[in-house]
Amino acid sequence: MKAQGATLIREIVVKAPNRVGLLANIAALLAEKGINIIAVYGSARDGEAEIHLITDAQTYARDTLRDAEYEVEMEEVILLELPHRPGFLRRVAEALRRHGVDILRLYATAPEWSEKSLVVMACDNNGRALDLLGGERR
Repeated sequence: MKAQGATLIREIVVKAPNRVGLLANIAALLAEKGINIIAVYGSARDGEAEIHLITDAQTYARDTLRDAEYEVEMEEVILLELPHRPGFLRRVAEALRRHGVDILRLYATAPEWSEKSLVVMACDNNGRALDLLGGERR
């Protein structure tokens, strides 16, 4: 399955004790540096928070967060643009399933007014998934 816009990138992962305002603080810090957040996923469990970020300036964002003493890691993910029509995510998931590629994490957005959706996913074999989707490495 060829998916237009499939790209292997590294997302920023911030790990911190969960507290009210954590995301607001991170978003403000990035905004003050002129960094635009393209995609974000957050979760909290047992007092710990994990925030995954795709920005328009990944290295600058990573360094900004580290300078602010946040624990920051970089993880490989696939950034995928799909047409915003029924069945396209299904096609991707089925193609990966047929080839034994497991999707470990996925978050997506598809505004009603847009013709495209944005999907961020991590697989057990991102390189194989990217090859199956006809994507490129950055």
